[in-house]
Amino acid sequence: MTISYNWLSEYLPAPEDPERISKILTAIGLEVESLESYESVKGGLKGLLVGEVITCNPHPNADKLRLTTVDIGNETPLQIVCGAPNVATGQKVAVAPVGSILYPQKGDPITIKAAKIRGVESYGMICAEDEIGVGESHDGILVLPSHLKTGSDAAAYFKPYHDWIYEIGLTPNRMDAMSHLGVARDICAYLTHHEKKEYKIKSPGNAGIAGEKSALSFTVSIENNEACRRYCGVSIAGIKTGPSPKWLQDKLRAIGQRPINNIVDITNYILHDTGQPLHAFDADRVAGKKIIVGNLPQDTPFITLDGKERKMNSEDLMICDGDHEGLCIAGIFGGIGSGVTDDTLNIFLEAAWFNPVDIRKSSFRHGLRTDAAMRFEKNVDISNTLNVLKRAAAMIAEIAGGTIASEFIDAYPSPEPKAEIVLKHHYLKKLSGKNYHADTVKKILHSLNFEIIKEGLDDIRIAVPFSKPDVRLPADVVEEIMRIDGYDNIPIPSSITISPSVEANNQVYARKEKTANYLAGLGFNEIFTNSITNAAYFEQEELESAVRLLNNLSVAHNIMRPSMLETGLESVAYNLNRKNQDLRFFEFGKVYHTSKPGSYEEQERLCLYVTGAASGPSWKGKAVKTDIYYLKGAVASVFQLLGCSNLRWEPLSLARFENAIAVRSGDQTLAELGTVKRKELLRFDIKQDVFFADIRWDALQKILVSHAISFRPLPNQLPVYRDLALVVDHSTTYQAVEAAIRKSRLDKLEEIRLFDIFESEKLGAGKKSLAISFTFLDGEKTLTDKEIDTMMSKIMKILEQDLKAEIRKGA
Repeated sequence: MTISYNWLSEYLPAPEDPERISKILTAIGLEVESLESYESVKGGLKGLLVGEVITCNPHPNADKLRLTTVDIGNETPLQIVCGAPNVATGQKVAVAPVGSILYPQKGDPITIKAAKIRGVESYGMICAEDEIGVGESHDGILVLPSHLKTGSDAAAYFKPYHDWIYEIGLTPNRMDAMSHLGVARDICAYLTHHEKKEYKIKSPGNAGIAGEKSALSFTVSIENNEACRRYCGVSIAGIKTGPSPKWLQDKLRAIGQRPINNIVDITNYILHDTGQPLHAFDADRVAGKKIIVGNLPQDTPFITLDGKERKMNSEDLMICDGDHEGLCIAGIFGGIGSGVTDDTLNIFLEAAWFNPVDIRKSSFRHGLRTDAAMRFEKNVDISNTLNVLKRAAAMIAEIAGGTIASEFIDAYPSPEPKAEIVLKHHYLKKLSGKNYHADTVKKILHSLNFEIIKEGLDDIRIAVPFSKPDVRLPADVVEEIMRIDGYDNIPIPSSITISPSVEANNQVYARKEKTANYLAGLGFNEIFTNSITNAAYFEQEELESAVRLLNNLSVAHNIMRPSMLETGLESVAYNLNRKNQDLRFFEFGKVYHTSKPGSYEEQERLCLYVTGAASGPSWKGKAVKTDIYYLKGAVASVFQLLGCSNLRWEPLSLARFENAIAVRSGDQTLAELGTVKRKELLRFDIKQDVFFADIRWDALQKILVSHAISFRPLPNQLPVYRDLALVVDHSTTYQAVEAAIRKSRLDKLEEIRLFDIFESEKLGAGKKSLAISFTFLDGEKTLTDKEIDTMMSKIMKILEQDLKAEIRKGA
């Protein structure tokens, strides 16, 4: 929320320092995120003077330059070399003497220095309007009115606007602070409480304006009373659209609003001043001089002010004319057929209360996040609608030259009573931690326009002002009291009481922490990516089970991620683009799927991303690149760390991966890993290999829950090692070899490890040699050569039978 200090000060009974206002706002819960100076002309024209050209002669060494002397009110005139074609004797001009700083419309600031131009000294600069930031023209110097006093400050003539701008971090419930009037009300309440005297905001009033019947009178019919509980309007005739006065343009520009014309600017001014959105219709384009507030049939076409045709939902609240033709999406955006143009002479001005839920749904449905919609969806003061309309009508009559051409319409079928709340004093003390005196409570509430209905010995009944629709509970009232007292004044207790609790699933968190620490020790960095991603990353069949967002804020973030690969690759690409080539990432996150409307599933995953070198170059050798086996080792280490054994590593065919591997336990898939295909990498402009592992953390936890931890003493015997070389077909995988060996079911066989692969024509066509190391161990006794030979013979026999392997006897 952007707030102007000058604007705010118009409502305060006494001037306050901008810094103090900033501290007050933060103390009452309107946290000031920044306070910055605003200048309509950068630099404020400081140092620039009004000068008079005394002489103007040709430059002795340049045809296009002039040698002038300029009086700036000092004893000695300045000699200035000027290149403008329109400089002449007797002119009043803007002069930048030596030492002054210019802030041109384009480019960097310029400090004026004495200079020698074509052999002649120059002691200043006669300025064009773009050189001092007051215009765009560079056709020649800026000639000022002749009545200006020589030597006077140029700023006194141009009157550049200066302000202080607050950026407030507004919480969603504080609709009452979405305007300068609302913020001023809070500041006055704070000052009343802390200065011990009453501060009241200066009322803007409505100039005592009254309506009258005429041929431009309108009728209003509300068909949907739930979506529109109050609708006010008035006709204004004989307006003349044009630029707004300077004071209005300055105020709007200071808060980041672009002036358009006097009618639009007044409605924007009232919006930011009071928080009440308004809308102006061209009265001559409203059929039947009738306004109907209701809904149109499903998919009715409607062209909005931006020229786009939109299909209306039957739940969208519409403002229609007497022919039930749409004029405006209520509270959100106007229609192209009824908007105010340069040719508009008569307008119908609207101020209304629309249901926040309806406005928010329609706003997101059509992707129209307008200032008006954001006010209505947070609620507006229903009691102030007519007053705001009268004030806006008075401004239009004054600035645009119009006259009030109808009575003020106020369609308010069922006036709402004020909400009433009972606040108990002991509850206030319990929640705030502070013992407030009853008189202090009443004064604070009174300063915020709460009405005291009844006072009891230990409680107080109050009526809530319509400007605070979020206050509905005693806790809300406590918050209001604490805000005005100042959050900085909340006492810090001398002791804190807590109730220790034991998490039911603390083992899951412990495993996650253990795994994260282990991966960090392996050189991995943890990342956190957005669980909302872009549907364009996925094929159509994948999107069938994807969870789509109904009200996505961005086209590039429109589904809940069905896979963590894509969001991780975004992080990989971000780092690669910044010359960080060697990456090892891991992330705990969730993926989301749906099988039917209203049925959603989310699954916990642990994903690993590896690319670049595992270790850099050194005096011992070259850099070692990562590959699928490096990733496989990291995944195997994680399973080993968590005590998950008896896993099967099987080849897998996946659309997005090469060399894909599935890790299974029984009939459950615990992980999938592989090399990301080049096609996928090119989507992210990644030119080096990336290896990805997707560990199904939820499935892994279920296995670990049933996995009993057992302990055994360390063996007293030493292990025995045997090596074996065998020749197999080139197509035979090591997985098939290991599976065949496991069939032997030798309980003394502790480990099988492949340590060499050899390929040569000498082995025969389509053959390769695998060298495997076996580790045998008996925890009770030393194994004899005969026992080991028996086990090796059994292994060799199985390999010869199942894989047609040839045992290399000389190995």
